[in-house]
Amino acid sequence: MTAPGPLMRLELADHIVRLCQANSLWPMTFGLACCAIEMMAVGMARFDISRYGAEVFRPSPRQSDLMIVAGTVNKKMAEAVVTLYEQMAYPKWVIAMGNCAISGGPFAVEGNYTVVEGVDKLIPVDVYVPGCPPRPEGLIEGILKLQEKISGSRHPFPQNRHPKKGKIS
Repeated sequence: MTAPGPLMRLELADHIVRLCQANSLWPMTFGLACCAIEMMAVGMARFDISRYGAEVFRPSPRQSDLMIVAGTVNKKMAEAVVTLYEQMAYPKWVIAMGNCAISGGPFAVEGNYTVVEGVDKLIPVDVYVPGCPPRPEGLIEGILKLQEKISGSRHPFPQNRHPKKGKIS
């Protein structure tokens, strides 16, 4: 027997809630290696992650809904990563940033037994941002992809969309 569905479906309300969730992500301050420098750069004025609804990097997993795993996850750190993920409030999302977080990167060799070959072996990952290290623009694109996954549409709309000279649209 399957569980009964909701008594009432409020599609507009659900859509508004998903848009609010997508445009108010609170990432956790959590960097493990060199990719963390690029993650920090996203919060600075040049890239300004706040334009995309993910401004406030939170120091606690209980205040976060987005974990950006930036860098190499060692087996010694794996338990802490899982614990932090479990302490996050629901709904929660994960971005794996950098080749080391995605697949172990250059450290995933036969003789190296300490590196976890992909954080997705520990926790579910929603978006992968490749690179070694990935540029801040790559992380912004990853956040936009996550927002698209949450809300079902791409936000924000393209910025700097000015009418062409002599043409008003």
